[in-house]
Amino acid sequence: MSTFPALRLRRTRATGWSRRLHAETVLTPADLIWPLFIAEGEGVEEPIASLPGVSRWSVDGIVARAKEARDLGIPCVALFPNTQADRRSNRGEEALNPDNLMCRAIRALKDAVPEVGVLTDVALDPYTSHGHDGLLDDGGYVLNDETAEVLVGQALNQAAAGADIIAPSDMMDGRIGLIRDALEAEGHVNVQIMSYAAKYASGFYGPFRHAVGSSGLLKGDKKTYQMDSANAEEALREVELDLAEGADSVMVKPGLPYLDIICRVKAAFPVPVFAYQVSGEYAMIEAAVAVGAADRDAVVLETLMAFKRAGCSGVLTYHALHAARLLAR
Repeated sequence: MSTFPALRLRRTRATGWSRRLHAETVLTPADLIWPLFIAEGEGVEEPIASLPGVSRWSVDGIVARAKEARDLGIPCVALFPNTQADRRSNRGEEALNPDNLMCRAIRALKDAVPEVGVLTDVALDPYTSHGHDGLLDDGGYVLNDETAEVLVGQALNQAAAGADIIAPSDMMDGRIGLIRDALEAEGHVNVQIMSYAAKYASGFYGPFRHAVGSSGLLKGDKKTYQMDSANAEEALREVELDLAEGADSVMVKPGLPYLDIICRVKAAFPVPVFAYQVSGEYAMIEAAVAVGAADRDAVVLETLMAFKRAGCSGVLTYHALHAARLLAR
């Protein structure tokens, strides 16, 4: 008589077809959102040194990238502008300019590739001369209510240009409710809000700040408004408030270091939860690949599967195009 149990769990792992048949989690290109950085000019591609393989693109290049996304089944792109220094100010007024870089890119995308969703960042850090996400008082503290008023105008500006999803990333209290009320009042009833509900003050954002041109401007840190990495219960409170104020979906940022937060949010709230695999996470993978310590294809798919397994409906990732090509094989 065999000493082994009747049930051998390795049976279903023995072949590729069987592993696919028994997979508990499925990753497809439809689970991906591709973040794109916008630059001024025409025919411009500016490689970002701290994000190997990622560039800033002028609006025409952004349109070409969105067509690539469409052809590979990626349903949505996320836009982040690199605002020129002479258009930045203490109060970030360029965010309200209906012809700013973000709005021009939105209009171009909706004209050329209307079937691809456009997610837009709502925060003032790409527009302020000090690199913070909001307005400052004389002591350098980010003012909550005054900032929220400007964010409402920024959100309406992007919605009027054709944005499909407004994604406030600033972490000001109460801004979701104000933005939702304003969108409804202006007739933008189908514009979604994906709230950066649990955005942590993280050391993984460095390459992103290089990409949008705010890294050299920032004085101090963002710990007075972004979350403390020690806290999990607070994340649930943030999510609960944003949902009550009218968010359609919520985001946890960064990604892999906060898989526990994703799991807890998904367990507590039956809503779409997204993660942002941030610039520092991408850069670490690419650095490991560059020195032969990791296989890009395997690590990209494994990390994205981890997000899905944790409960994510989708993931914002700079590896979106690469992952979609792998998944299409």
